[in-house]
Amino acid sequence: MAPRPSPVYVLVAGLSWPLLYGLFRLRARGREHLPDGPYVLAANHNSNFDPWPLGLPLFPERYLRFMAKSELFWTPFKQFATAAGAFPVRRGEHDTAALETAAQLCREGHIVVMFPEGTRRKKGMRKKYEARAHTGAARIALEAGVPLVPAGIVGTDRLGRLAKLRVAYGPPIQLDDLIPKGNVSGGRQLLFGATDIKRNRQT
Repeated sequence: MAPRPSPVYVLVAGLSWPLLYGLFRLRARGREHLPDGPYVLAANHNSNFDPWPLGLPLFPERYLRFMAKSELFWTPFKQFATAAGAFPVRRGEHDTAALETAAQLCREGHIVVMFPEGTRRKKGMRKKYEARAHTGAARIALEAGVPLVPAGIVGTDRLGRLAKLRVAYGPPIQLDDLIPKGNVSGGRQLLFGATDIKRNRQT
């Protein structure tokens, strides 16, 4: 049985529904590709708003857990973010605790959202962390033994202009036998290859 969302998640989703589907004309395609069980949902990252259009088309049957930068986890926002499905990740370093948390959530039946670029593509000021592909999404999927599902989001970087929101979910990528045992260097290349496959399937 799929994990159920917290009351905070239900409240936010309920309040967001008319806004996203009405004002921003959210449309999603590819839901028929999504597995019934746990998986890693790997998407491009345009805005801090991205989790909303990613998750709302799956609600109320499923809900999302997602990494958020550790700088956001200050009281009282920390309590709200946690209840809304987020867990912290320290950017700019190899946060093994966050990766293990994500893998454990997948093992428990959750959908975990990853933004492999690690940061938004565009910001209004000079960025400390540049957007570039990382292998974390593929690593988590492999560690947890779940599929990697690519997703693409369009419009969240133009909310001020009331842009149409579009989300596309791609077919799952099975990674369980992708990396040969004992071949660390070859495995790393395959992880980057899986990340590239994910990026190429986004729309």
